[in-house]
Amino acid sequence: MPLLLGALGIVYGDIGTSPLYAFKEAVRAASGGGPPEAIAVVGAVSLIFWALILIVSLKYAVLILRADNRGEGGIVAMLALLGARHAKPGTRQAVLLVVGLVGAALLYGDGAITPAISVLSAVEGLKVAAPGLDRLVLPITIAILVGLFLVQSKGVAFIGRIFGPVMVVWFIVLALLGLGGIWHAPQILGALNPWRAVDFLVHAGWHVSFAMLGAAFLAVTGGEAMYADLGHFGARPIRLAWFGLVLPALVIHYFGQGGLLLVEPDAIENPFYRLSPDWAHYPLIALATLATVIASQAIVSGVFSLTQQSIQLGFLPPMRVIHTARDERGQIYVPVINWLMAAATLTAVLTFGSSDKLAGAYGIAVSSLMAITTLLAALVALKWGYNPVAVFAVNGFFLVIDLVFLGANSVKLFEGGWFPLVLAGLVAFLMLTWRKGNLLVEEARTTLRQPEGEFIEQLRREPPITLPGNAAFLSSATSGIPLHLSRFVERSHALHERILLVTALYEEAPSIPRDERAEVTEITPDIFRLVLHYGFMEDASIPDGLRCAVECGALPKAFLDDLTIFIGHETIIPKSDDRGMATWRETIFAFLLRNAEATGAQFCIPTRQLVEVGTEIEI
Repeated sequence: MPLLLGALGIVYGDIGTSPLYAFKEAVRAASGGGPPEAIAVVGAVSLIFWALILIVSLKYAVLILRADNRGEGGIVAMLALLGARHAKPGTRQAVLLVVGLVGAALLYGDGAITPAISVLSAVEGLKVAAPGLDRLVLPITIAILVGLFLVQSKGVAFIGRIFGPVMVVWFIVLALLGLGGIWHAPQILGALNPWRAVDFLVHAGWHVSFAMLGAAFLAVTGGEAMYADLGHFGARPIRLAWFGLVLPALVIHYFGQGGLLLVEPDAIENPFYRLSPDWAHYPLIALATLATVIASQAIVSGVFSLTQQSIQLGFLPPMRVIHTARDERGQIYVPVINWLMAAATLTAVLTFGSSDKLAGAYGIAVSSLMAITTLLAALVALKWGYNPVAVFAVNGFFLVIDLVFLGANSVKLFEGGWFPLVLAGLVAFLMLTWRKGNLLVEEARTTLRQPEGEFIEQLRREPPITLPGNAAFLSSATSGIPLHLSRFVERSHALHERILLVTALYEEAPSIPRDERAEVTEITPDIFRLVLHYGFMEDASIPDGLRCAVECGALPKAFLDDLTIFIGHETIIPKSDDRGMATWRETIFAFLLRNAEATGAQFCIPTRQLVEVGTEIEI
């Protein structure tokens, strides 16, 4: 039951608040801005109903949830499952990686728009209840959003306790409001026939049809959260919540809005609030606002989780990640991302000013992400050995649907669709620049790094002064001598009694069992190499990894006594040549590296044990 309630609050907050604006925009698009005709209303309801069935129910709930990476979902987890992380330039895997990173970046664009359109659409209920309060909609929305981003640093555990129950109430209210609309116009049930949607789209003309498809797609945005949050709740609670409450409530409500417009066409201004009796307007505004805050919190938390995964897999520079709850893995706060998202969301609110205008910006990023997810899911199915004919038939069918909606949303590019795409493009560019820069740095390290045999022979020829205690040198590679170790010996002519070369690797799995964490190799009786393995949902802690190695008997306990940990502090020098990236991209990479989270903090190394050794590297 706790997982079921959690899924209702976190997974379905976004799609659950779509009735605030989705149906209204679909009917307006179908009516060309004029009074809605009955055929347009029924066609819009039918289109939304079958979109919920095909895209969310069949594609996500039945198909995509199967493509898990040891229980974890999301596009980054899928990339790890496909092994695209280590793709070499120019290969098919490299193209796959770029496509996947673009898909991940699209979530950032979605994350900036979702809080803006959700909260705005809820607060706009004031226009219905009291038209004189129209001027307060924007200030109230901004105040709520500022409060939302301010509270992130405190953690959301206290909000999380009410997420599920509030959303249960929300979906029940949606269903009750919808039943009232259906009662007054039961003929709306004719929208269950998919031909009503097809017939309208075929005869309305391509311009109207595309506009209606793009607007109706707003009803399924948020469906991708089912897969992104798979690791937090599991497939069974997510499916039970969808088929047991969310889908029936949404269907009843959309049919109710359609029934309302059949008898009151002038309710098109805001059919959601017009469904409720006058006495319930203000309580409904309060409930809708709370539901949209929950939906916004869910997308913000999802972006934090995606950022953490991207950092662990080397797609983004290390950033400060704060764990706001000791007992819950997903409760994290990333300050840099939080305030960048706050800036982007508030910019969207101030730029567009209303949910109607924001609807033009919403959808294009999500439809692109859904198409990419379908493509990657097909590749995962092929990798797992499913029948290629069945894979191409099933995934091809859903991909066609995704591309139709993507084409429809692309019409809105100049109406605001450019906004999330610009954000996603910027994030994708930074991801690709960071990854490429790291590859260039590692290539440079490889040419400068001493082989182990050569280093040991040098120590025998010119024995350094022996320093008391132990020293651990962090390395990005599992072979060769770290540059800062060579530099330390070169400049100090000294070395500690026992040396440990430590490498922390993030694997393609979400987590690694503790008994498989440490792998130790003896180079000489006094020099060992320790490779620590972590999953992309875990935090790498060097002190904890050392304790793990000692506990499993791979390292002598003496290594934990009087230990100094050395890390390399690398200064990147961009170089104008044809080997790497353009100089301006190398300069951006160097800037990202300078402002990234310090290596010591990233690996939880106590400051009193840490020593940095500087090195310059040209790329």
